[in-house]
Amino acid sequence: MITFFRRFFNSKIGLAITIAFVGLIGLAFASMDVSGNATFGGVAGGDRVAVVGDSKIGTAELARATTNALDQVRQQNPTLSMKAFVENDGLESVLTRLIDRYAIGEYALEYGLRAGDNLINSELLQIGAFRGPDGNFDQATYQAAIRNQGLTDAMVREELGGSLLAQQLVAPTLIGTTMPDKVARRYASLLRERRQGSIGFLPSQAFMPSGDPTDAQLRSFYETARSRFIRPERRTLRYIGFDAGIVESRIAPTNAEIAARYERDKAQYAASETRRVTQLIVPTQQAANSMRTRAQAGATLESLAREAGFSTTSIGPVTRAELTETANAAVAGAIFSADRGSIAAPARSALGWHVARVDAIDTKAARTLAQVTPEIRERLTTEKRARALSDFSAEIEEEIDSGASLSDIAKAFDLQLQTTPALTADGRIYGQPNSGTPEVLRPTLDTAFQMEEGEPQLAEVVRGQQFIVFEVGEITPSATAPLNEIKDDLTLAWRLSEGAKKSREAADRVLARVKKGDTVAAALRQEKASLPPVEAINLDRQELAARSQQIPAPMALLFSMAEGTTKKLEANNDVGWFIVDLDDIVVQPIAADDPLVAATKNDLRSALGDELADQMVAAMRNELGVERNDAAIDAVRKQLTGES
Repeated sequence: MITFFRRFFNSKIGLAITIAFVGLIGLAFASMDVSGNATFGGVAGGDRVAVVGDSKIGTAELARATTNALDQVRQQNPTLSMKAFVENDGLESVLTRLIDRYAIGEYALEYGLRAGDNLINSELLQIGAFRGPDGNFDQATYQAAIRNQGLTDAMVREELGGSLLAQQLVAPTLIGTTMPDKVARRYASLLRERRQGSIGFLPSQAFMPSGDPTDAQLRSFYETARSRFIRPERRTLRYIGFDAGIVESRIAPTNAEIAARYERDKAQYAASETRRVTQLIVPTQQAANSMRTRAQAGATLESLAREAGFSTTSIGPVTRAELTETANAAVAGAIFSADRGSIAAPARSALGWHVARVDAIDTKAARTLAQVTPEIRERLTTEKRARALSDFSAEIEEEIDSGASLSDIAKAFDLQLQTTPALTADGRIYGQPNSGTPEVLRPTLDTAFQMEEGEPQLAEVVRGQQFIVFEVGEITPSATAPLNEIKDDLTLAWRLSEGAKKSREAADRVLARVKKGDTVAAALRQEKASLPPVEAINLDRQELAARSQQIPAPMALLFSMAEGTTKKLEANNDVGWFIVDLDDIVVQPIAADDPLVAATKNDLRSALGDELADQMVAAMRNELGVERNDAAIDAVRKQLTGES
């Protein structure tokens, strides 16, 4: 239910990316990719982009945090470029979160809150990325993890300390927050509120000019719409793949090797006997003899155990040697001397006297060398294949370490070198949306988009079976497409943009007619363009939420307007304009004890907490004071987008 409220009250649709980075700076640092030791367009890396109280936020920190944020967003949108990210307010959002974090830290310190070493250490111990093979915190693993991400111990501790201060300061203020009953009842009643109206649409296509733009018009439009034509980064990959077939000719076991393995494991192929047993352990020999006698007369061990307040246990299949080790030789001797289905003579161990019934006997005869040769040959082949592949891979790694090119490696080992078309970070061939990366390359794609050109790497695709040596052949950075390469698309976009302007003028005319008393349908019919029919709306909010996970913008507007009003709304991407008319609102009464009220009150608790937290942080910023250095911020922006 709270999802509905959040969607509804944040209903303006059209941003290409939604930024949510509250948790990125702090505990999520283990997955960050940091790059922050550059200088920026005349502003040194240590210069400030903002001052919060007495704390300064440096250009390097803003650049690092923005890179981290982009990496997080790329988990959902791998082809997103830094330029597109920044132009969609990514940099500004990251800076806002940094300012908020510093404000919380400054305010906490001012009022005596601390995050000591012991508290930070306890948090580090709980981070799974820093645990070793035994499941406990491992210092070497920790150092390797933060080093791989370009972090230092001091940086990690500073980020953790800030997060802990935020927990100490903000979290306690939210304990026990609850929405008042009257407010919750009002929100609950909104879900049953029914609205009747209509939505008309004036598509830009209906008003597009028929002719093409002049070169000057096209150039002017291109300059204003560059961000809409940003191409993602593309990379070609060169690779060599090999598997077990490369070593098959050298791994066939010889007869001597098979015979040697047989001798080594001879005990494994000797005659053997295992037994399954049900046993009862009693404290005295007298009790054991009595139970054996009664069992031989027809009583079951299970019933005898229940009668005496004991329980039986099942053992096996077990060999005589194994039973000797877990009990002793006397018990093993008694059990392995009894026949199947009989009760063995009582024998004593450290636990007491054993009364055992032999449930099953499995005897295996000794196997000769000839009988087990196929089995041994298969085992030896598997072992030799793994060793040979490992040795072959080590040879290639030595070649890579010595500086050999991928072409040299392919020639030296008689392997086929292949080159992919230009690929995007999401694994697709650029310009072919329905195609994809060769399957063998998919596990290496993330790494490939972080490598430099001409630096071969060896990767294991299928453990112990399939390997690949790959490198980046050519990198085409993300950039706005040249005008001459997108002239057709740009022309269409210009025509659509011009149509959107005419669509807006038509929407103003329709709106004026509706305000004079015409219906939306009648007002639209007076336009010369061919327009789609008006959509009649008669829904309550629950029906609206059930229709779609994401509420369409005009529908969201309809459910936020005053009764009897008419509004226009721009569609995304110059598609056109909506006319939204609300005729009637019907509010259904809701009882105070309606279960929907309690559910709404519970669901709104987190929304109320978020609002209070936002207000508290805003108050901290106001009290401490925040100064922004727009020149330094712009320098960071230019450096990140490659403009400087």
